[in-house]
Amino acid sequence: MQGRDKLCAKLTSAFLRKWWFVLASAVVLLLLGIICAIFFGTWVRLFIDHELVLRPGSMTFEWWARPPVRPFIRVYVYNVTNADEFLNNGSKPVLNELGPYVYSEEWEKVNITDNENGTLSFNYRRTYTFQPELSAGPDDDAVVVPNIPMLSATSQSKHAARFLRLAMASIMDILKIKPFVEVSVGQLLWGYEDPLLKLAKDVVSKEQKLPYEEFGLLYGKNGTSPDVVTMFTGADDMSNYGIFQRYNMRERLPHWTTDQCNSISGSDGSIFPPHITKNDTLRVYDKDLCRLLPLRYLEDVETSAGVEGYRFTPPEDVFAADEHNRCFCPAGPPCAPDGLFNVSLCQYDSPIMLSFPHFYLADPALREAVEGISPPVPEDHRLFIDVQPEMGIAMRARARIQINLAVSQVLDIKQVANFPDIVFPIMWFEEGIDSLPAEVTSLLRLATRAPPLARAALGWGLSALGLLLILLAVTCLIRSSHRQSTLRLEGAALARQPPKQPSKDALELGRR
Repeated sequence: MQGRDKLCAKLTSAFLRKWWFVLASAVVLLLLGIICAIFFGTWVRLFIDHELVLRPGSMTFEWWARPPVRPFIRVYVYNVTNADEFLNNGSKPVLNELGPYVYSEEWEKVNITDNENGTLSFNYRRTYTFQPELSAGPDDDAVVVPNIPMLSATSQSKHAARFLRLAMASIMDILKIKPFVEVSVGQLLWGYEDPLLKLAKDVVSKEQKLPYEEFGLLYGKNGTSPDVVTMFTGADDMSNYGIFQRYNMRERLPHWTTDQCNSISGSDGSIFPPHITKNDTLRVYDKDLCRLLPLRYLEDVETSAGVEGYRFTPPEDVFAADEHNRCFCPAGPPCAPDGLFNVSLCQYDSPIMLSFPHFYLADPALREAVEGISPPVPEDHRLFIDVQPEMGIAMRARARIQINLAVSQVLDIKQVANFPDIVFPIMWFEEGIDSLPAEVTSLLRLATRAPPLARAALGWGLSALGLLLILLAVTCLIRSSHRQSTLRLEGAALARQPPKQPSKDALELGRR
């Protein structure tokens, strides 16, 4: 009982109470450091998610609606140099690749509607401007290319009644339509009057009419698109951030044989759900591609501004003629050759085949069927997107696609009677961005570098400070306790000693 009283006396000492407070504070700092080390990443993710949500009036919304980037499109056209020899003598077509013809772009989302279910509806507006100083020549350069409207019509008539094919041959003879046309690069891209389309406009029923009056490979893309897109903002679920919910009021495509292949649940390629890992598969949807394009991790990259990211690219079997892509062949075999994707079902039955430039990842026989196309180089002909993984923002991109025409020989139409079955390359293009503006790059650099430094500073700093204070407080407590014990022992010893007798001198002095 007496020992407990002494301990209580020591603990209630004013000096010791200060160090017990320091010790308690040190323990709190140590716990805070451990908590920061464990949960700081989660806090950063929550903060990033909150800031990325596309709310009207926010900074990210403004960047999304009017991207502060300068996109471009570079076009390369395959000019046919021996059209007559090919048709008359059966010679292998000789192609001369012309380009690039460079156009700058301005992207914008217009008619934006903020829906109550965490989505936005909008239209894309793209404006293209020719850049002669960056191009190999003016876009009024003349090129000879296959007559796509004509060859599409003849290929579609292959299985029609014979009298219809003969009638088509007579009409083409009267209109002087030939299998090859000479047009300018600008006309090939943005449109020119075609006599076959003009005739179809007058004779085809309203329900079967094509939605355009001219033909051009990029016809109707310069301006506001009529397509209405509905996209998730991330307000309810960040795993759907930037993903399409509907396209033209459809939640899936009507063309393919499975729901998975008909899905449109992908990004437009500019933003993706944040916190991307190397094991994730990104998906991009484009109306002209008519399917989701999967992208998988290829390598780590770093921009010139020092922002690190991941490069994603389509897998090598993305257009393979195998069981994984069987759903994209609704009519059954024979399907598209290996490395090609048949988009005729969503291109008004025109026999358009898409591939990567120079038939990259395709059957080499396709390239060997013509002359003038060099072997593909992955660095020059691969499609890729560089993504900052924490924020899911595309930092650099190259969408590279080649447009080909699958031509079928039709003997009853004399204009194409000598035109063999062939996949004829028309042109290829690359579209994308080289870099982001400084303000966006600064934000990405901050999101990449600041969190690890802050986590280390808070976690290790608070923990180290807490441990230091614990050692200091314990040391001081031990020393203070030892010192007070020594003083008490000395006091007790003095109390037990007998009182000293006064000396004779002192007594004598006292008498006086």
